[in-house]
Amino acid sequence: MNTYLLDTNCFIQAHRDTYPLDVAKSYWNKIKELADAGRIISIDKVRNEIYNYEDPLKAWCVQNLQGNFFHDSNTCINEYTNVVQWAMSRNTHFSRNAIDEFMAVDIADAWLVSYCLLNNFVLVTHETSDPTCKRRIKIPDACIPFGVHHMNPIQMFRALGEHF
Repeated sequence: MNTYLLDTNCFIQAHRDTYPLDVAKSYWNKIKELADAGRIISIDKVRNEIYNYEDPLKAWCVQNLQGNFFHDSNTCINEYTNVVQWAMSRNTHFSRNAIDEFMAVDIADAWLVSYCLLNNFVLVTHETSDPTCKRRIKIPDACIPFGVHHMNPIQMFRALGEHF
């Protein structure tokens, strides 16, 4: 049974664009249900990115996601080192800014890949692969060399057999 690790954009993009908290209550109820069941989790870096904003999404997360939903990313420091080394080795493809942003300690992206690599979790993100992109390292493109399985939220719901 797979565990799914959610990227920040699964929360922020959903809240701002496709599933606003005040309109799509069934989406957020499903997120809470899956979180309570331990089917979906995230990491502390994602929590920090969400909690940067004093908005209804932060309030919803504080109220609905149990304390163990956001896992400690420091447990995957060895994998993080490997993911960062991979990014640095791609310096002829990616811009310096892209690499620096990807490696930034407070940005979740490299940590998400690393945490999935350590735990054999599936990474869930709205990002799509773009191997020709030079200005940003996309999460799916960082997953591929490490064999980390990734998908978007709708694919996750389908894989889980969930409806809302």
